[in-house]
Amino acid sequence: MKIHEYQAREILQNAGVPVPKFKVLSSAAEAPAAYTAVGGGKVVVKAQVHAGGRGKAGYVVLVDSAADAQKNAERMLREPMISKQTGPEGVKVQKILIAPAVDIAREFYLGMVIDRAKRCPVMMVSKEGGVEIEEVAAKNPDAIVKEWLHPHLTLQPYQVRRLVAALGLSGDAGATAGKAIAALAKVFVEKDCSLAEINPLVQTKSGEVLAIDAKFNFDDNAIFRHKDVEAMFDPTEENANELRAKAANLNYIALDGNIGCLVNGAGLAMATMDIIKLHGGMPANFLDVGGSVTKDGAIEAFRIILADSKVKGILVNIFGGIAKCDMIADALIAASRELNFKQPVVVRLEGTNVDKARQILKDAAMPQLIPATDLTDAAKKVCAAV
Repeated sequence: MKIHEYQAREILQNAGVPVPKFKVLSSAAEAPAAYTAVGGGKVVVKAQVHAGGRGKAGYVVLVDSAADAQKNAERMLREPMISKQTGPEGVKVQKILIAPAVDIAREFYLGMVIDRAKRCPVMMVSKEGGVEIEEVAAKNPDAIVKEWLHPHLTLQPYQVRRLVAALGLSGDAGATAGKAIAALAKVFVEKDCSLAEINPLVQTKSGEVLAIDAKFNFDDNAIFRHKDVEAMFDPTEENANELRAKAANLNYIALDGNIGCLVNGAGLAMATMDIIKLHGGMPANFLDVGGSVTKDGAIEAFRIILADSKVKGILVNIFGGIAKCDMIADALIAASRELNFKQPVVVRLEGTNVDKARQILKDAAMPQLIPATDLTDAAKKVCAAV
């Protein structure tokens, strides 16, 4: 689960990290009052969306008047933000953050993730803040200093001192940076984060250390433990089909291709997407209906796939175990009659009751349902069909 920057700022404030004052608004009419509330002068107006690339897209701007703050807020709320992370359709901006501009002398990066190779959290810092950490890692990996946490302990004081030294900070600035590092680690562990970033942590020309941007992602499987985090969920930032699938206990992720995939099992779903790519196609989604899918669940899966206008064909790949092949065949026929879809559907079934399922599909005599002998045959047929 992702949250907005203003929500991340609130978390940092509560954890004792120094954050400049800020106001959040949902209408441009609120901008003049927000401008005054944060102190006036030069302020930053920032769109609150879950996509990156806001600055380059013109959705993070500096202004020095209430009128300009309102003008930019109106534009951001009116026009979808388009960046490399949003696709050509862009994303709708629902909220705006206004905060005082900061006279920056130095920028730093603080971040924490799970190191899956070492099976423990890792804190990373870099003197090269203000840019994407992936760029730093690619161009100058030595600029990133890491400290790994013991699975049962938080970040230790000696590790904090090492990280502060790596940033080249000392005195009051070093002490404040150390508190920010320790607080970020504490939040990461206590809130079951999958990602926690302050980028940048800045030192102003007067020597003050502040967190002026932050990002948190949370482990979906642990949200039930954190009602305060769950309350921050913004459904308007999520793909509508993904929310619909979640409500039906289906695992669905929208992709950019035109071949819909309906598969049981995450590993089989990934293999299905791989083989579609191998034969020149582009998957439109990852959809794992699970081993215990019902007929109604399978029909809902077809509805979700076909709600994506990009889908020009579907590959059904079922290995029947708990989910029996004949049940999938019945659901496929019912969905075809209910939704009257015209797209070709290539069907590969193996496993429990497969002979019965093949006979059901044969008796249905629906030309849009194309049987396949194996997965390679299915991938070739669906790629050719679209």
